[in-house]
Amino acid sequence: MNWDTIKGNWKQLTGEAKSQWGELTDDDVKQAEGDREKLVGKIQERYGVAKDEAERQVDEFAARVDRK
Repeated sequence: MNWDTIKGNWKQLTGEAKSQWGELTDDDVKQAEGDREKLVGKIQERYGVAKDEAERQVDEFAARVDRK
């Protein structure tokens, strides 16, 4: 699933994002707006991980939701 599709379906995918990253608040998920870079930044903030690790997690999330 490409990020344009994820962004368009973000409201439906917010539950899955919150399930994967339980430390993200509702506001974090809402502010990410399905934007890959914003989501990466929120994960970095909440989990204290490096950008490349946050990007890896986000890419795995995108691949997982694409299979559904």
